[in-house]
Amino acid sequence: MRNLFVLLLILGLASFATNNAVFAQDATATESTEQAAPAEEAAPAEEAAPAEEAAPVVAEETVAEIGGYQLLKKYFIDGDWRFMSIILFPLILGLAFCIERVITLNIASINTDKLLGRINEKLKGGDVNGAMDVCKATPGPTASILYEGLKNKDNGPEGVEKSIVAYGSVQMGLLENGLIWISLFIALAPMLGFLGTVVGMVQAFDRIEEVGDLSPSVVAGGIKVALLTTVFGLVVAIILQIFYNYIVSKIDGIVNKMEDSSIGLLDIMTENNIFKK
Repeated sequence: MRNLFVLLLILGLASFATNNAVFAQDATATESTEQAAPAEEAAPAEEAAPAEEAAPVVAEETVAEIGGYQLLKKYFIDGDWRFMSIILFPLILGLAFCIERVITLNIASINTDKLLGRINEKLKGGDVNGAMDVCKATPGPTASILYEGLKNKDNGPEGVEKSIVAYGSVQMGLLENGLIWISLFIALAPMLGFLGTVVGMVQAFDRIEEVGDLSPSVVAGGIKVALLTTVFGLVVAIILQIFYNYIVSKIDGIVNKMEDSSIGLLDIMTENNIFKK
């Protein structure tokens, strides 16, 4: 079920990215068509003058009406949708891994005191199998390592402790599953942004060489692409870094509960003379 949710999330984000890319292509094509329109179709100079005076007012109203989503889409297009789509790829996969980890870790978080209390009730009556059934019915790594400890009760306290430590390492690896990919996407997004920066500057210098002029209007397009790709790459890295730190803190909390629960299990088993049976 969790894998199906992640797959649907990736497909949804990919669809969103595809729509943005198609919109960007359409917008680029529209701009090219407008620039290629013949000069004969221009309005007379007498009619153009009032339009020029009204243009700043219309522009201000348009900027005021632009929402956050539209503004993001505008910058996505201005930054060259080809590079922006490449940077969007780590964001999509990174968010998929992050959301999957968050869901998994929230499921793995349980009330360990309540679990130990139920185990203690079973062990007071000498029902070790009942205590193991309680652990089986409880999701999460904490219940799993407690089950391993109860299963090795015949090996004494040292055997129980060794089994808990060994199986705890296995559960720790499962909790950290996918973190290496999130770290990769955090490092990859800014590098792709810097790559867009370099390409944008190369385009700016190519434009200077082509026109033979160093005016701001000549190089503004390439520099704008360079800056926007860098900004977008850094924003992606920041978003994923926040999720990464939250996931790591969540894992640390679960591991601490696992350690406390294992110590509590040993105390409960000793109090109920489980090792002497």
